Amino acid sequence: MSTLLLTLYILLALSGLLAIWFSFRYAWWAKAANYNYPRILMYHMVSDPKPGTKFNGLRVSPAMFEKQLQWLKQNDWNFVTMNQLIDNSSRLPAKTVALTFDDGYEDNYTQALPLMKKYGACGTLYLVVNRHDNDWSTKKKAHHDSGELVKEPKLSDEQVNEMVASGIFEIGGHTTNHVNLATIDKKTKYEEMTGSKTFLEKQFNTPINSFAYPFGIYGAEDPAIAEELGYTNAVLAEGGIETDIDKNRFELRRVKISGKDNFLAFKIRLKTGKRGWKK
Repeated sequence: MSTLLLTLYILLALSGLLAIWFSFRYAWWAKAANYNYPRILMYHMVSDPKPGTKFNGLRVSPAMFEKQLQWLKQNDWNFVTMNQLIDNSSRLPAKTVALTFDDGYEDNYTQALPLMKKYGACGTLYLVVNRHDNDWSTKKKAHHDSGELVKEPKLSDEQVNEMVASGIFEIGGHTTNHVNLATIDKKTKYEEMTGSKTFLEKQFNTPINSFAYPFGIYGAEDPAIAEELGYTNAVLAEGGIETDIDKNRFELRRVKISGKDNFLAFKIRLKTGKRGWKK
């Protein structure tokens, strides 16, 4: 076999492997979920990645976030808050999207708010009450003790007030201390979930109807507790596209928007709920 022919075979084999990898990573061929199902998107930070850090998946750059908003706007997606999603669940137009932001990072005010205003978007902020000097990442995995998240600037109460007053953001509960609900007793669960609702309603003079389970981790009784405490809905951390808002009102799935994804992955997630074949 000539060297040229061998080289050609190798290139063809590599091309085939690349095509297989690309197909499974992005599942571009997968059928789109019905566009009558709303997409609930999960964000955390809108900030540039930091080299060598653990949580860059939580950081969507401002440039990418603007590109996403622009694409949603140009492709006729209808922006709603979680309250609007629940209140109008039986009459939502096709291609409805709810932007949600967990925890309460300052860049939600400095970066996300002006971009959302620019593109006519709105969203729901799941705000931790004791968000300052709180390294909650260790409550999920003890080895996440780098202090990275505790150092991230968090929203001040003044900034949150401006976000609510703008009409672009509403607030949801996210517990008082960003606890791992699966590791605490029932009494503490009630304290964390109702304490968050009571404090935020009083502090920001706004109803708190939506709840997000910290880390997306919760016990079997927690959806019923959330309903008992007066929340009207609760969201998970991931799970893809929610297909039954009314039935799963306290276990609503969200589409994870990762800072490690490119723009193609974002569009695939809006189409199928996942970036690729498995996740």
